[in-house]
Amino acid sequence: MVSRRTLGPDVPFLGEAWVDCAAMDSVTRLKTAIALEKPDRPPFTLWGHTFKEEWNPQELAAITVQRARRYRLDFVKLQPRATFFAEAYGSQYQPSGSEEEHPTLTRAGVETLEDWAKLPEVDASHPAFADQVEALRLTVAELGDKIPVIQTVFSPLTVAGHLIGKDPEGVVKMLLDHPDLLGPALARIARGLASFSTASVKAGGVGVFFAISGYASADMLSEEDYRRLALGHDLSVIELLPEDAWFNVAHLCGSRLHFDIAKALGLQAVSWDVYQPGNPTLAEGRDHTGMAAMGGLRQKTTLVKATPKEVIAEGQAALEGTDGRGVILAPGCSIDVHAGDDNLSAVKEVVAA
Repeated sequence: MVSRRTLGPDVPFLGEAWVDCAAMDSVTRLKTAIALEKPDRPPFTLWGHTFKEEWNPQELAAITVQRARRYRLDFVKLQPRATFFAEAYGSQYQPSGSEEEHPTLTRAGVETLEDWAKLPEVDASHPAFADQVEALRLTVAELGDKIPVIQTVFSPLTVAGHLIGKDPEGVVKMLLDHPDLLGPALARIARGLASFSTASVKAGGVGVFFAISGYASADMLSEEDYRRLALGHDLSVIELLPEDAWFNVAHLCGSRLHFDIAKALGLQAVSWDVYQPGNPTLAEGRDHTGMAAMGGLRQKTTLVKATPKEVIAEGQAALEGTDGRGVILAPGCSIDVHAGDDNLSAVKEVVAA
């Protein structure tokens, strides 16, 4: 299991005091935050889909690097196309060719209950996986070791939901009604995800962004059912992460989230939308889980429709009560493609003071 407190030998740490905080680089700043200490300022990042470039690893890497430098990100959460996990297990999609439109599903990988038993056994060599590993490798090669990069990895249940046409409610019903069919399928998917995660770290990633999506919400599954039917498959991916994967994030989507699920994964940070009903503030989520809290910006409203001044005000309000300790400023989920450059550029001003 990856230790939540792993900092690495190159980080200056003396008891509870950090050395030369004013001179922190992004790596030291991030490692300080995930140790639940206070860096010179909170680290921050942004991510969102680039529907046109996501189908080519070279183009995806190029636009990722461009954005990292333009917005002065402390680290990069690689944003590959969300469909590639389902592609690896048989789903087919038609790219939109547009910067604003997501691809269209042309054939679902699972069309009948019997199809769950027919899922292929895949690993990181599958072209759909290999392209994303290559995109990460190219991004790391260009950014160097000063801006950490993490790979996006969907949870096994999230992948299963995409395999029937991005139908979370449908796959949850199947899971509850037919655990004898879904259980082995989730185990097979988990093996592929573990291989993909390991390959991504070997390609230069410092960890993974493990997206459970909406399944850890009380609106979707009870915590008891999630632990009984899904958590073990999540852990089978997490437990195989290489030891040098020092920054791994549990991402939860939705409202009324089960934060003890994130805690059970034992990662370094937890990411969520603090503005959804029933969800805690950044400080509350950090203190409950013992993990660095990541979020604070509305990805579909404020970053898209507000002014830069309002973006700054929202980010500063989200950080209130945290004392700048163990917190990472970020959107609650993927940023809408219509977010303007002025608003995205304003995010760095939140932590500049």
